[in-house]
Amino acid sequence: MKRSAPGVAAVVTALLLGVTGCGSDAGASTGTLQTPSATKAPAAAQNKAPQNALAGLVVLPRGYVADARSTAAAFTANTYLGNWSADPAVDRALLLNAGFVEGYRATRLSPDKKKRFTVQLFKAATPAKAKTLQLGFWNQDTHERDFDVPNALSDARVVYDGGAGQSEAVAEVSMVVGSLVVELSVRQTSALGTNPRPETALLTTLAKQQRARLTTTSS
Repeated sequence: MKRSAPGVAAVVTALLLGVTGCGSDAGASTGTLQTPSATKAPAAAQNKAPQNALAGLVVLPRGYVADARSTAAAFTANTYLGNWSADPAVDRALLLNAGFVEGYRATRLSPDKKKRFTVQLFKAATPAKAKTLQLGFWNQDTHERDFDVPNALSDARVVYDGGAGQSEAVAEVSMVVGSLVVELSVRQTSALGTNPRPETALLTTLAKQQRARLTTTSS
């Protein structure tokens, strides 16, 4: 998930000072859960991030297809910082403070290839540290409106890029289940004037099914 950097240092500093003590396919209309198989990790990450147990815990949107640009993979802190972090220095501090253990990331594309779903799992040392890690990640972005996902943080927004002539609709959910931080997002990029809408209904359903999956499976 992309995160913006402004104001990050102040937020992270406050968080760290305050806590020093401390797949399956699913659809908007179905509760059926299946366990996905982890696919081969990118070549750069193969030696650093072996497959792990988290692969069997993710819930994926029904009908979405594999994303050739980003295969599913387990990750270590270094793998995450080198491939997906928008601010490695800040995220390194957050992961270190959380006692980060292991992670897993998967993406899927809608059948028309216009929407990209991403799920990321981060396993922290304790539930309290997981909560702090969640907030540290979440507060790096500016959020516009929530869409009422129980026991989770949520945001729906449309970002306009006049220079690129594009609009991007973003729906995001972040939640903590035990010592796991779960980040879900759906992004859709389209031409200016097409009025894309964030996929809030799909993410609401996936978040509910993801929580159910994690609370019935030992992590």
